[in-house]
Amino acid sequence: MNIITKSGDLAALCSRLAGHPYITVDTEFLRETTYYPKLCLIQMASADEIGLVDTLATGLDLAPFYALMANTAVIKVFHAARQDIEIIWHGAKVIPTPLFDTQVAAMVCGFGDQISYESLVASLAGAKIDKSSRFTDWARRPLSEAQIEYAASDVSHLRVAYEKLAERLSKTGRTDWLKDEMAVLTSPSTYEVDPERVWERLKTRIRKPRDLAILIELAAWREREAQARDVPRGRILKDDAIGEIALAAPRSVEELGRLRALSNGFERSKAGIDILEAVQRGIQRDPATLPPMRAERSNASNNAALVQLLKVLLQAVAERERVAARVIASSDDLEAIANGDESASPALEGWRREIFGLQALALTRGEIALTVKRGRIATLPIPSV
Repeated sequence: MNIITKSGDLAALCSRLAGHPYITVDTEFLRETTYYPKLCLIQMASADEIGLVDTLATGLDLAPFYALMANTAVIKVFHAARQDIEIIWHGAKVIPTPLFDTQVAAMVCGFGDQISYESLVASLAGAKIDKSSRFTDWARRPLSEAQIEYAASDVSHLRVAYEKLAERLSKTGRTDWLKDEMAVLTSPSTYEVDPERVWERLKTRIRKPRDLAILIELAAWREREAQARDVPRGRILKDDAIGEIALAAPRSVEELGRLRALSNGFERSKAGIDILEAVQRGIQRDPATLPPMRAERSNASNNAALVQLLKVLLQAVAERERVAARVIASSDDLEAIANGDESASPALEGWRREIFGLQALALTRGEIALTVKRGRIATLPIPSV
């Protein structure tokens, strides 16, 4: 199989692919040593051909590929598309549209949570994929025959999976169920990182406004440093170190140097000085500008038992409807419902409301109970008094 290394050949391939109603797409990349993923290979396929694009080839212009991704006349089919789209977005500020993610579609069709590509194509296409090349070095050239075969299989069998999933969705009337998930995947905000909000991903023991202010400043500083230097966040500062610094709030080089999470001498480096400045900004920050403190998780709340009942109901609905539970509602959705915050849960909108949300609300209001019928969880109306 030929690998495309010249701009003219790529333009010709994309022109041919643009004549099809849908194409399958995948990428191979590395991100262990960088902040942004390093794109190494693009795989695309139509009913007529498979194209492998060596994105590391000298002088290769990817503009035709990005134009094809933006072509609204062609459906772009991916499996677990988020990381692939992230790469395309950072490469050209383009979101592939219209989009069909077979992993999400499979969850809607009852294949369970986050089914792997190998499992999906084995079930739908009867194909067995050799996974030995999955974690190879995709930046090394030349690519091996095993790598090329693996890369091609990622888009060839995906065609069969797409066609069968699309047919199932149409027959069951669930095509529209994908819209919410696709809306998230095709929103630029999904791939834009706001340094001021990355603190939300950190697991810390922060409980005081001052500590939170320092945490926000430290996390934002680390994010900008990682982006500027294109290195993983942990290369700048580990998560546990950020939490320890936020709690200790060191005001001097000596105080910073006494923290166990930092290596000897780190406090006198440029990063050490930057950290002390971030701490100072946090200390001086107006508490009124801070976001709300994160609430305790449900297992520490008075509604923990109700959340557990909602989880049982959710699983029962998922089994009955043959759709993955996580597509219907998340843990945060269940907590919002248990806390009576109906405006904060997507599970109370659209098709999710019809199959689960209304029952969830009825359960919280004591209008229904959960029981067991023929070995399965069922709901039981409770007569009003």
